[in-house]
Amino acid sequence: MGEVSPPSGVDVTMPNVARMYDYYLGGKDNYAADREAAEQVIAVMPGSQAGARANRAFLVRAVRYLAAEAGITQFLDLGAGLPTQNNVHEVALSVNPDARVVYVDWDPVVCAHSRALVRTPHNVGVVEADLRRPDAILRHETTRALLDFDRPVAVMMVSILHFVDGSDDPQGVIAQYRDATAAGSHLVVTHLTGDLLEKARPEETERAKEIYRRTATPVHLRARQQIHELFKGYDLVDPGLVWLTDWRPDEPGLYGHDGYDGHDGDGHDGADASGGPTLLRPDGPRSGVVEEAPGYGGRIPAYAGVGRKL
Repeated sequence: MGEVSPPSGVDVTMPNVARMYDYYLGGKDNYAADREAAEQVIAVMPGSQAGARANRAFLVRAVRYLAAEAGITQFLDLGAGLPTQNNVHEVALSVNPDARVVYVDWDPVVCAHSRALVRTPHNVGVVEADLRRPDAILRHETTRALLDFDRPVAVMMVSILHFVDGSDDPQGVIAQYRDATAAGSHLVVTHLTGDLLEKARPEETERAKEIYRRTATPVHLRARQQIHELFKGYDLVDPGLVWLTDWRPDEPGLYGHDGYDGHDGDGHDGADASGGPTLLRPDGPRSGVVEEAPGYGGRIPAYAGVGRKL
């Protein structure tokens, strides 16, 4: 993509987190500035690529659960980034050919590529908008054409809320989407946490945050309780808010017993932050291999959860 001319008016000299994420996943839809920033993050946080792949594996499991078990046929993917392999529409349509998906991103480059990559225009739409402006998204003609808000909708906020500053009131933003959706709708969240990062590698964490401050969307790490509060108005489905790789792994018990929330009985972190080698573990035939990040006691430093609106 670095040799392709960007859309008019788009500054590709500033790193973009969606295109950096694409690079972490081994994609080619990124520019030189994105690759340089991503490599800088990888240098100080070697688990970044493993985390991106684990996040994508979670997305596959969550959408498969929603489409196959929870009966969800409508998905609103906020801060979706590029629809690379195993994205929401691919997984949902593989379960139910009648599923509908609306991708939302504020980057015109990302949206242009998303529209070009989508092969099922009658089932999938792309909206260029800022997730922090729910009204614009909920009233958008593409959203309204594809999604029926009188029926349950899964609101996907996967690996995006840690790019929303506290001053933008992420809990209030989520509440607007929650209030606009019907009973039985779901919220899907993954979120980077400082619970491991700032304990295991404080200096490297600060350097990584500094790199992201050079992008349009700096990263904001939150503790488990802060992330849990984002689910206000939703009931967390089993196993609750857990470490990323512990959410319904394709091989139960592989990353800990069912329902383990990453904390011991005293409320302390249950993972050993002493470091160690990267571990490769199977996550079932459909999700491939999940890598556990080095330096955080074998844990990907992110929480994941799915909530259901009553």
